[in-house]
Amino acid sequence: MKNIKPLAAVLCLALLAGCAHQAPRNPMATWVPSPNHDARRPVIIVLHYTEQQSVEQSLHTLRTHNSGGPVSSHYLVGDDGAIYQLVADSQRAWHAGGGSWGTITDLNSASIGIEIDNDGVEDFSGAQVDALLRLLDDLTTRLRIPRSQVIGHSDLAPSRKIDPGTRFPWRRLAEAGFGIWPADDAPPAPEGFDALQALRLLGYPLDAPEATIRAFRMRFRGDAGNVLDAEDHRILHALTRPDGAGLLKPTSLQ
Repeated sequence: MKNIKPLAAVLCLALLAGCAHQAPRNPMATWVPSPNHDARRPVIIVLHYTEQQSVEQSLHTLRTHNSGGPVSSHYLVGDDGAIYQLVADSQRAWHAGGGSWGTITDLNSASIGIEIDNDGVEDFSGAQVDALLRLLDDLTTRLRIPRSQVIGHSDLAPSRKIDPGTRFPWRRLAEAGFGIWPADDAPPAPEGFDALQALRLLGYPLDAPEATIRAFRMRFRGDAGNVLDAEDHRILHALTRPDGAGLLKPTSLQ
């Protein structure tokens, strides 16, 4: 009988240790655990530029705050191709702010945020883009994010943001299989084509149409125009064809 108390103590410690590692439970409910679950997964990747002067400055900002308050991202890609992770993939980083893409209205909860070390006026370096492509390949494969679901900050918040800017190499990403880009031989849009509806189908918010057009042109035309022309109509028709025949086909996978 003298061994009962030590054994009971060991069992209690084991139970306490087990409880310490369990997910928080609602005290209102009876816990009846099910094995049919997994971690929440992001469904889209949002690209930014830092608009700062060095990766060291950006690492500091993304771990503290800027003039708008605390900010973060899951990853930062340096000009030399170094990749830094600041927030776990399963956690919600504060990178997107207000905005929407299609039916997604809380982008922070649904996305992986990638900051790219760039001051907003310089070209993106080759090493940096190569590293980004490796990172995108890892994230889309490991987290099962569709490769087409790679957008810019300006796409989801066209009234507020312009990053990753007109110099970002979206076509190169599409050639490697990420995001979307129109095929070079895509035909003109048919008569009566509704370009604004096409923007909506892509995911763009239309509460401020001029800002949305500017975001679209920054990504697909490399300028900041706010009026759609015939080439924009051709591009939008190619991007929104139900059969996908208007899209540029990847030429390489990094």
